[in-house]
Amino acid sequence: MPTAFPIEIAVQDAAGVGIALEGGAARVEVCQALALGGLTPSAGLIEAAAEAADAHGASGFVHVLVRPRGGGFVYDADEVAATVRDIRLAARLGADGVVVGALTDASTLDLEAITAFIDAAGDLDVTVHRAVDASADPVASVTALAAFTGAGSRGVRRVLTSGGAPDCRSGLAGIAAMRAAVGDALELMSGGGVRVEDIALLVGAGVDAVHLSARTSVVRGKGGPGGGVDAFDATDASLVRAAVDAARSAAASR
Repeated sequence: MPTAFPIEIAVQDAAGVGIALEGGAARVEVCQALALGGLTPSAGLIEAAAEAADAHGASGFVHVLVRPRGGGFVYDADEVAATVRDIRLAARLGADGVVVGALTDASTLDLEAITAFIDAAGDLDVTVHRAVDASADPVASVTALAAFTGAGSRGVRRVLTSGGAPDCRSGLAGIAAMRAAVGDALELMSGGGVRVEDIALLVGAGVDAVHLSARTSVVRGKGGPGGGVDAFDATDASLVRAAVDAARSAAASR
């Protein structure tokens, strides 16, 4: 059973989805290329994740990162249009939510793009990712999303954030400022270099969920010419279980 305090695991393959399900995670963020900050996963992986969640009776489990490329969060019209198409595809393939975000050249939230993403998502949950942390004023960005959410029945449900800092440990003051600004209008999910030993601190800081990759490096063969590096990241079952246990323990004593 999932932990009472939500743990979200970023996964890059079907094996990771299964490990998160068995380990008691509340949901997964399905993606690829975490070394680049995460990119849109393949259609096959999205479909496999949705089927695995259905087989386990896990509702609301599969959230798909939709990010067209690395290199920041400022997108041109073609990239926004491609993101919209990928959101619609994720919905058709059985995703429960999408994780999106975009900035303007001025490092403010691109609310026009985000509006298009929300419209494409339909009834799916929408999480805005750490583009917020790359904005010029993360607290103002989160405040704008809270007001944006209040405009109708659909909107942004949660924000993945390190509080505007490079990692979760140095962003606690920023998260506190975000909470003071938006109250309960948005869920705040802590992410950014999260280790198992950080989870009690983050739960105590009042976030609504914690996001981590719980990954380890694996080598199955040589990359060879054109194959890139030898190692790849895989979800570590022991880290997932430890994160879920840490969250459960911290929530019980909160």
